Amino acid sequence: MPRRTIELKAPVPAELAPELSSKIFFVSEAITDFRLLFDGEAVAAVELEFSAGSSAESLAEQLHHVVEADILSQRSPAAKVLWEHPASAPVQEDVYRELLGRRIVAEVGEGQISLGSPLLELMDMLDERFAAIVRELGGRQRRYPTLIGTQTLHRCGYFSSFPQFVMFVTRLHTDSNEYRKFAEYAAGRESIGDGLAEHFGNADYCLPPTMCYHTFHEMEGTRLEGAGTVVSSRGKSFRHESRYHRTLERLWDFSIREIVFLGDREFVRSKRGELMNATMRLVESLDLPARLVVANDPFFGGPRTGEQIWSQRMLEMKYELRLDIEGGRDLAAGSFNLHETFFGDTFDITVESGENAYTGCVGFGLERFAYAFVCRHGIDPDKWPAEIYKSAS
Repeated sequence: MPRRTIELKAPVPAELAPELSSKIFFVSEAITDFRLLFDGEAVAAVELEFSAGSSAESLAEQLHHVVEADILSQRSPAAKVLWEHPASAPVQEDVYRELLGRRIVAEVGEGQISLGSPLLELMDMLDERFAAIVRELGGRQRRYPTLIGTQTLHRCGYFSSFPQFVMFVTRLHTDSNEYRKFAEYAAGRESIGDGLAEHFGNADYCLPPTMCYHTFHEMEGTRLEGAGTVVSSRGKSFRHESRYHRTLERLWDFSIREIVFLGDREFVRSKRGELMNATMRLVESLDLPARLVVANDPFFGGPRTGEQIWSQRMLEMKYELRLDIEGGRDLAAGSFNLHETFFGDTFDITVESGENAYTGCVGFGLERFAYAFVCRHGIDPDKWPAEIYKSAS
C-alpha cells in the first residue's frame, strides 16, 4: 500500500499525541496505518499508509483540518489521578492470545467477538457486584429495547458531539415492488454490498451507543419525588471504532451496566461519589491494578471541540476508572459523569420544586472489566480470588 509523510502545519505537543492518535483512523477509512513522527517534544508529521487509488492530497487536507479543529484547539490536559491501587502482582502477558487459542473468544467480524466460558460467568459475576451497589443506592432496574430513536439521539446532542461512533439501523422501502426488486438484486450474488443503499428507506432508529439515553427518553415529562431517583440497566451498546478495534478493548458491540442519577444537584453529586467509593472498594478487593483519573469524552468534528474538552476536564465532569492490561496498556473500564441540567432541560424532567433535574451517569464495560480481571488473575477460575464468587445479594 502507498505511504506518504504529511508535514503538520503546526506541531502537536507531545501531551496531545494520544488525542491525535485516537482520531487519525476516523479521518478517512482509506487510512490503513499511521505513525506519529516527533521532532523533539512535539509531533511534526504523520506517516500515513492508505489504500491504493486514494488521493494523498485529499487525505492530507482532511488530516490538517482534524489537527486544527480537534487537536490544536485543545489546551494541553493536566494529568490528575484521584486514586490508585497498585495491586499485589503485575498483570500477565499473552492473555488474549490464550483466550483465542482456547476458543474462549473468537473474532467473528470487525470489532465483534463471541465469548464463552469462563468469561461469560465472570461478566455475570462482575455485573452482579455492580447491581448490588445499585441496590445499596436504592436504585431500580430497567430493561430497554435494543434500538433507540434517531430523533432521541439527536435531541441528546450525540450526532454533533460523537458522529464518528454512530451506527444507524435501516430497512427496505415498505413497498411490494421494492421487495421484488431487492430479491432479484440479491439472487445469485456471492456477496452483497455495493448498490444496497438505493433500496433503503428508513433511518428512524440507531443502535444505542450507551444505555442512559433510553432512561432520559423514557422519563420525559416526569416530575421526580423526593431528592431524586437512581435507574440502572444492562444492555448491548454499539460504537463504530473504525480500525481502533482490538482484543476486548474497543468492541463495536459490547455489554454495559449503566446507572443513571436524576434529581437535585446535591443528590446527583452525592450518588456519583458514593458509587465511585463503592467501586474503588470493589477494585481493591479484587486486587486489580487501577487508577481513577480526570478524563474527557471523545468529542469530534464540532466547532467547540477544544472548549468542550477543556471545560469538562476543568470542572471534573468526567472521571474514568482505568485498569491495567497486558502489553503495558490500560483501558477505561468505567466512567463517572455529570451532565448538569442538560438532559433535565432537554426532556423536561423536573424535581419536586419544579426546577429541571440534574443528571449523572456511571457506566461499566463488562467485557473490558472481565478482560482486565483475567489479565491480572489468569483464565483458570480455580486461581481466581474468592472475592469474585462472593454473593452480592
